[in-house]
Amino acid sequence: MTTAYATPTRAGRVARAVAPDNTASMTTQVESATVTTEIDRDTTGGLQSTVDDYVVNLSVAEGVFDAIDTAADAAAVDVVDDAADADTESDIAPTEDSTAAETTTDETT
Repeated sequence: MTTAYATPTRAGRVARAVAPDNTASMTTQVESATVTTEIDRDTTGGLQSTVDDYVVNLSVAEGVFDAIDTAADAAAVDVVDDAADADTESDIAPTEDSTAAETTTDETT
C-alpha cells in the first residue's frame, strides 16, 4: 500500500505513528512524501484483516495530524488578530483623574 502526502515531514510523521502497530508481516518505508507499507500474509483472510487494521490506523493518524494542523492554523490567526487589536485604540475611556496633570508647587522659597 502506498500513500502520498503533501510534504515529507507529514509522511514521516504518519509512518512513525502507524509503525508501533505493524506486525512481523509488515514493513513501512518513507521515501520523500510517500509512505509505503508492504504486508505479507499466508492467507487472504489474514491479509484482509491486516490491511483493514492498517487502514484504520492510517486514518486515525491522518485525522490526528489534520486536527493538529487545524488547531495550529487557528492559533496563528488568533495571534495575528490579537496583534491587530493591540494596534487599535482602546474601548476604555480614560477617567478625568488619569488624564489630569498633577501640579505641585514648592513653597519653601
